[in-house]
Amino acid sequence: MRERPHKYEVALSEEQRFLLQQLLAGGKAPVRQQAHARILLKIDRNAPGPRWTDEQVAEAFEMSRYTVIRIRERFVNHGLDDALNHRLHTQRRAQALDGEQEAHLIALSCSPCPTGQARWSLRLLANRLVELGYVEQVSHETVRKTLKKMNSSPG
Repeated sequence: MRERPHKYEVALSEEQRFLLQQLLAGGKAPVRQQAHARILLKIDRNAPGPRWTDEQVAEAFEMSRYTVIRIRERFVNHGLDDALNHRLHTQRRAQALDGEQEAHLIALSCSPCPTGQARWSLRLLANRLVELGYVEQVSHETVRKTLKKMNSSPG
């Protein structure tokens, strides 16, 4: 199988290759770390012997070809440690409602429901928060999640 050139070429140094081999020989490293080490050794441009294609590596280790590509990219862009270790997600979604807006929502849900309504619906609460100017926009799903978090319910 002819190998296509890669945007992210893995070229391990002798020291890195030795470190990966020691990690695998010890057998105490987490399974994901061992798998990533094996992948890096197989796709190393400087390795003796035949170099495996991403497809061959993915098939041999029973994983997606895109996993192999991501490991290549992480090695080239961030180094060996990042390619071996699982990263926790650092980006957190912004909270939809701040504490003050949540307090207004709770107070509104505890107030008498609008005339002609038997109880507050999630959509009514969302619309009223916007009408009163507490938020620019809010979905009924955000209202639901906030009330559930507060262990409250409309009505």
